[in-house]
Amino acid sequence: MKRLFLLATLLWSANTRAQDAPALKLVACEGKAQGTYYIVKYLSTDTTSLQPRIDSLFGVIDQSLSLYKPGSLINQFNATGKVTMDEHMKAVIQKALTTNKATNGLFDITVKPLVYLWGFGVNKPSFKGVPPPDSIKAALAYIGSRYLRVKGEELSTTKKGVQIDCNGIAQGYTVDVVGHFLQQLGINNYLVDVGGELCAKGHNHQHKVWSVGIERPSPGDTAYEPVQGLVRLPDKGIATSGNYRRFFDQGRTRFAHTIHPLTGVALHNNIISVTLIAKDCFTADAFDNPLILMGVEKGLAYIAQHPEHGLEAIYIYKDADGGIKEAFSKGFKAYMEF
Repeated sequence: MKRLFLLATLLWSANTRAQDAPALKLVACEGKAQGTYYIVKYLSTDTTSLQPRIDSLFGVIDQSLSLYKPGSLINQFNATGKVTMDEHMKAVIQKALTTNKATNGLFDITVKPLVYLWGFGVNKPSFKGVPPPDSIKAALAYIGSRYLRVKGEELSTTKKGVQIDCNGIAQGYTVDVVGHFLQQLGINNYLVDVGGELCAKGHNHQHKVWSVGIERPSPGDTAYEPVQGLVRLPDKGIATSGNYRRFFDQGRTRFAHTIHPLTGVALHNNIISVTLIAKDCFTADAFDNPLILMGVEKGLAYIAQHPEHGLEAIYIYKDADGGIKEAFSKGFKAYMEF
């Protein structure tokens, strides 16, 4: 009888606390940043907009890593070959260097000269199309993370003319920074989306794990639409690399903005996109470009052989007949909602 009374008392206390607790409400902020859009959704008892503080956070990161921002730390490095890094630049550089080693050079932030040569940089080239072989060869002489040195807070290069472009990883880093900012405010249920790179924690206003769609090209390759089903993100990050947003066509070949740092050639295989799920968006964003360069078979084999990275992937690609196909890593389907 005492046990029943104690159980009833505990249930009553729990229900009383639940009723007394302020209700969580869905709050959304959205705007423009890093050359794209951002959307932040979260649950909170305080509906005061966090957008000014989020915009300020984007501004701080841009001052560190944006090639479009005059005087940014990355532009200072590219102009002089040396810079004193802030916490944001240091985190991105360290991640970039470890990813470079983990992918045997397939991820390399010193790819900037090639990005500009192929016409995907801030300044457009005077011509459009595939660069001459001798121009690619000349640019390759300045490509290689082996030329970068980190000593404390200082980043320097051992070869004059080496420049960096962190666009292949900075967006994923920014997503996680915004997520950490929310957590510091006691917000534990959120979804952060910056240009299609996302991280999620907790649940949405329907008390379900946050879900997102995956973009898939329509038959004409001029637009994109969600794959049937959604991807659940239980405290994970997700990033996509593809050939259908920034590209040019020459003849029957499509050249995308992802540049192979070892050959100097822009992506032109049969892969339309690869979407990665990882422990955080920073990691997913770091590996999506190398995995699209590897191709479907080698990419899926790499994921299986390197469980330490915690990656799961879906490839969307064209088969020999031009049909759109999908290939999954072993654990990816566990995140799918069909």
